Amino acid sequence: MANTKSAIKRIRRITKQTAVNKARKSRYKNALKKMNLLIKDKKKSEAIKFLPKLNSELMKIAKTGIIKKQNASRNVSRISKKINSI
Repeated sequence: MANTKSAIKRIRRITKQTAVNKARKSRYKNALKKMNLLIKDKKKSEAIKFLPKLNSELMKIAKTGIIKKQNASRNVSRISKKINSI
């Protein structure tokens, strides 16, 4: 348990930030799942329309440090490849 006043404040801050990060990560995972579902169902036009939104979501997550930028780029690259192969 935290002893100092500043440590207690940090715990409060970390708790709030953890909730924000979980919400952001959840949005990112849901976007990926939606895209993979579109690809699985071979809905190329819808997938192409959704790609910029997914890209935006991934870059926002990467910017805040929840995932690394390389991870976001890799996901976009792989999904683009899948869309083109449909």
